[in-house]
Amino acid sequence: MQSMQMQALSGKELEYIADSISNEDLLIKQLAATAGTTQNSTVHQICMQHLQSHTQHMNSLTQLLQHHQQYAPTQPQ
Repeated sequence: MQSMQMQALSGKELEYIADSISNEDLLIKQLAATAGTTQNSTVHQICMQHLQSHTQHMNSLTQLLQHHQQYAPTQPQ
């Protein structure tokens, strides 16, 4: 069985990942603000669950970029 060789991400793919990280960050901030201000324990609990999920998404996307960093071009294309 052949091992898969990682290829450099395209500029469009990098932009998509960067936008996704930015969106996850915004969601995390909004959920944290809502969890911090709500008086409803159910809403607080749901916000905290979603906050954890979006934090994991953001970490996964960041790790993806780190794994592909060695394949990134050193010169603009």
